[in-house]
Order: sequence, then structure tokens, then C-alpha cells
Amino acid sequence: MIDEVFADVKDRMHKAVEAAKESFATVRTGRANPALLQGVQVDYYGTPTPLPQLASVQNQDARSLLITPYDKGAMKAIEQAIRDMPNLGANPSNDGNVIRVSLPELTEERRKEFVKIVKSRAEDARVAVRNVRRFAKDEFDALKGEVGDDEIARAEKELEVLTKQFVDQIDDALKRKEAELLEV
Repeated sequence: MIDEVFADVKDRMHKAVEAAKESFATVRTGRANPALLQGVQVDYYGTPTPLPQLASVQNQDARSLLITPYDKGAMKAIEQAIRDMPNLGANPSNDGNVIRVSLPELTEERRKEFVKIVKSRAEDARVAVRNVRRFAKDEFDALKGEVGDDEIARAEKELEVLTKQFVDQIDDALKRKEAELLEV
């Protein structure tokens, strides 16, 4: 019983950490990265469609991305979706075959804003991990009649250690992203 709860808890906490890392990747640094456009939803014939399903995205150089649509008819919609994307500040241009996205240089003030955004996303991930911990404690409380008190106490201590490990992983990812953002 307790092992099943722990398997579920580990899986859910791992997913929270991975979601945080993916969220961090969408915050741009001074360098162009195809992950910046992962969350872009393009209005493709009335259906919101993720950009990676409509086009390939590649680094052209340190400050620009090259987008090659699979369907040339989607170019205008892709351009509009990138233009509407908050926090990117890019103005895409196309030559009829590909779309080039040049990213402007980041100012110190803008970098600090991005650090605040990343810290907020890290806190959201920590809260998600703590919610999983709370769920597990409720599960342990429900098992009190079936399992001994010593086992539940041991499981709760192990749960705290596990929670700390996952929160530390989030903090490490935050430190790396913060250093990346503040790097000039």
C-alpha cells in the first residue's frame, strides 16, 4: 500500500520538476533557441495547433531562428502567432519559403524581468510538489487502520526527504536558468 503511494508520488513529483524545466526553456535568454517557440499555438484553419506540428524550427545563428513551414499556406498564421507571443519581442519576416525570426538584444532591465518570471514559475513548481506531498499524507492518514503507526511515521519521514530532493532539483534548475538569463 505505502509502496504504491510512493510510486505515484515519485511519478507526480518528477512530472512537476520536468514541467518546471520545460517552462524555464520557454523564457528567452540572449541566445536563440528553438524551445522558445515550443508553446506557440498557431490558428491553423480555425484550430489552435502547436508550431512544431506545422513547421521545423532551427537555429540560424545566435540571435535568429529559421522556421520552415510544412504547408506554405500556414505562413501568415505562423507569423501572426509569433508576433502575438508575449515576452518574445520578435518581428518575424518571410521570403515566401521560410520565416526568419530575429530576436532583439536583451537589456539589463528586461533580463531582471525574466528572472522574476522564472522565479515565479519555480515557486509554482514547488507548490505543485508540496501539493503532491499533502496528497500523500492524506493517503497515509487513510491507511492508519490497515498499517501500523510506525510504518506510517517512517513513510512520512521518507516523504519529507523525497519532497526536499524534488524541491532541490527545482532550485538547481532555477539557479542554472537565472545564471543563463543574467549572462551578457
